[in-house]
Amino acid sequence: MSHWTATDIPDQTGRTYVITGANSGIGLSAARDLAGKGARVILAVRNTTKGEEAARSISGETEVRALDLADLSSVHAFADGVNEDVDVLINNAGVMNIPLAKTRDGFEMQFGTNHLGHFALTNLLLPHITDRVVVVASGAHRFGKIRFDDLNSEQGYRRHRAYGQAKLANLLFMSELHRKLEAADSPVRAVAAHPGWAATNLQSHSGNRVENALMVIGNRVLAQSGDMGALPTLYAATQDIPGDTYIGPNGPGELRGYPGIANRSAAAQDAGVAERLWTESERLTGVSFPQPTSALPH
Repeated sequence: MSHWTATDIPDQTGRTYVITGANSGIGLSAARDLAGKGARVILAVRNTTKGEEAARSISGETEVRALDLADLSSVHAFADGVNEDVDVLINNAGVMNIPLAKTRDGFEMQFGTNHLGHFALTNLLLPHITDRVVVVASGAHRFGKIRFDDLNSEQGYRRHRAYGQAKLANLLFMSELHRKLEAADSPVRAVAAHPGWAATNLQSHSGNRVENALMVIGNRVLAQSGDMGALPTLYAATQDIPGDTYIGPNGPGELRGYPGIANRSAAAQDAGVAERLWTESERLTGVSFPQPTSALPH
């Protein structure tokens, strides 16, 4: 595992992947590597023009479908269009440290896109998923706190704090999903990964010129490539690991390196908060864990 690379991905012929935000960054890198190993990859993207352009850069079987995680009607429409088995759902898309914005449904954009959109998508697709759900989180979860009295930052918006909350929510969601799948006696597993510091365009939308400039410098000096940043996601998606496993770079500070077991904060392991967040997410999205459990793959 210490030097695991994309060449170690086993043959994926006959397997179908859905990757959100697969038109750029680590999502596109993962799509290329999976398709190159024989997988059929569905690129779930907000901008289908950019998605088609990305698909043309991939050697293998791909399909582009529209999905705007900041619009629950789009999430429902995408899920309604999935009538086939999906081996793996990779919840990769996200926004980072952006100025205050709202989703179409009125949620703070980072929490609404990174967590609530993927929460709804996952639960709607679960009856079709046969192997696993991969949630892409971040080391920034360590700076997050779930503010149940202000999940949508209505009492004051700080973009870094909102991002940390969203990424912490990703890990809590993954762990609670794992517990629910186990309780339902489902063979589907829930795992998570983070890319470390990968040089992508994710960091360039803060709305602050100084911060954007510092991120550009950091991408050149400290970051690893997008292809390296995709390796933890690829490992989590293709290797035989238990549910509730978290994969990240194995280098200092988990900023770069080959895939290894990642550390998570105590807050990310709080089962009580995870359960409460799940309940709130169901209330906010109107989407629940699919029942009866016989609808899940067996």
